[in-house]
Amino acid sequence: MFVTDRRLLLAALSASLVPTPFRAALAAGEAVRLGPPQPFSFDMLAGRAAKSASQPYRAPVPPAPELIAGIDFDAVQKIKFRPDHALWRGRAGQDPIAFFHLNRYSGDPVLLHTIEDGKARQILYGSDYFDYGSSGLDPRKLGNLGFSGFRVMDGQDAPTDWLAFQGASYFRSSGQDGQYGASARGIAVDTGGPQPEEFPRFTQFWLEPHAGGITIFALLDGPSVTGAYRFDAVKKHTVTIDVEARLFFRRDIARLGLAPLTSMYWYGENQRDKAADWRPEIHDNDGLALWTGAGERIWRPLINPPAVQTNSFLDTDPKGFGLIQRDRDFDHYQDDGAFYEKRPGIWIEPRGAWGKGEVQLVEIPTDDEIHDNIVAYWRPAETAKAHGSMHFAYRLYWQDSIPDYPAGIARVVATRLGRGGIPGAIPWPRDKTKFVVDFTGGPLASMAQRYDVEPVITASHGTVDGAYVIKVVGTPLWRALFDLQFTGTAPVDLRLYLRLNGKTLSETWLYQYFPPGP
Repeated sequence: MFVTDRRLLLAALSASLVPTPFRAALAAGEAVRLGPPQPFSFDMLAGRAAKSASQPYRAPVPPAPELIAGIDFDAVQKIKFRPDHALWRGRAGQDPIAFFHLNRYSGDPVLLHTIEDGKARQILYGSDYFDYGSSGLDPRKLGNLGFSGFRVMDGQDAPTDWLAFQGASYFRSSGQDGQYGASARGIAVDTGGPQPEEFPRFTQFWLEPHAGGITIFALLDGPSVTGAYRFDAVKKHTVTIDVEARLFFRRDIARLGLAPLTSMYWYGENQRDKAADWRPEIHDNDGLALWTGAGERIWRPLINPPAVQTNSFLDTDPKGFGLIQRDRDFDHYQDDGAFYEKRPGIWIEPRGAWGKGEVQLVEIPTDDEIHDNIVAYWRPAETAKAHGSMHFAYRLYWQDSIPDYPAGIARVVATRLGRGGIPGAIPWPRDKTKFVVDFTGGPLASMAQRYDVEPVITASHGTVDGAYVIKVVGTPLWRALFDLQFTGTAPVDLRLYLRLNGKTLSETWLYQYFPPGP
């Protein structure tokens, strides 16, 4: 899946439904045309999804496909939404809703509705919502296309937004620093498996304002699954979204992913060999964080692997997981346009007991920042069977760090690799790699160098030697160093944590290392 570096487009399709014609009413004080009021509730939406699952899937038929195919990235940049046509424009205490135009990358329309006084009214599309400027497009030919999605603006007169839904079941928030990066999805189907991935789509949305945010209802449809979703989004210092989903299966699903996250990782300080660009690091997130049902905190730095890799982390009733951007130093990225140091982390907090399953991390090779190559999700042990259903809920945090991280546990802040052996040794050992892992915080913050901190290290194969821990002079960091002697090119799974007198001081660092070829 391909996304522009500036994340102005989400690379996926949205579902198509043709709006039904009727006499339009103009919303009071707004240039938004609405259809007649209809009854609506989440239970009604779930009933609709269940009924749809009992019927054969009908793929969307895109409107004017040749015309839409010509609306490329440059054309999208020239098409401007008219702010005076935003939903809830001029209403005190409510963020306006702007709409996305169809384009080559999101080519199937979605139906949008607003909910007021307990009734839903469809938002009727018209090309007058947009200023086509120098795009070369004729608005007269675009009158019945439909919207590709929407975004929630950051205040009545703000030029920026803080939440957007566009393409398949994708949505994203700019988090606490106002910078887009990683995305979330409603569902993942057969991601990272041998069969082609399926992308169910949100086909309709219902928007309802509330104090401090917005409630969004969505109808999901796809060849294998349908669903009803509720998103309660609140923006304060950070952004939180409470998600409730009810799924209904048309057929068996071999690999079902709940609460999926999508990100980009090209290279960081741990993979300098991938640095083909002048910038020191390029990534939306630099690690997968886990909080297991047993209470263990885990940090797994992301990698750009030589081939597609899927790693599973078995668990029961996980307390949380997410893709996090821990490195917040501009100097480590040197990009004053992409602002990677401001990109949000996304943390998933399950509601209720999710039972047995596994967090799966899919890492895909990439040679550019325009490709989303990282996916993480929860795969339940419970099998998704045809004619069955599933109900789950979770909270999404979009912010700089893991919420409520315990003060008593040190965390990993950097992973570096280099030549193994003793510096200056000739010849240097080509079958050894040195690992340097920096920790900070927790009990380490008040400890002096004299404390005999011990690195506890295991490797799936190969030999670990020369391991020790030091306090880095003039910094709050404690550094673990060790050599891995390897044989062959099979990947090595490493595990490390810090200990003092039998007591664990830090989270657990996991890493997958691919030894170089001969």
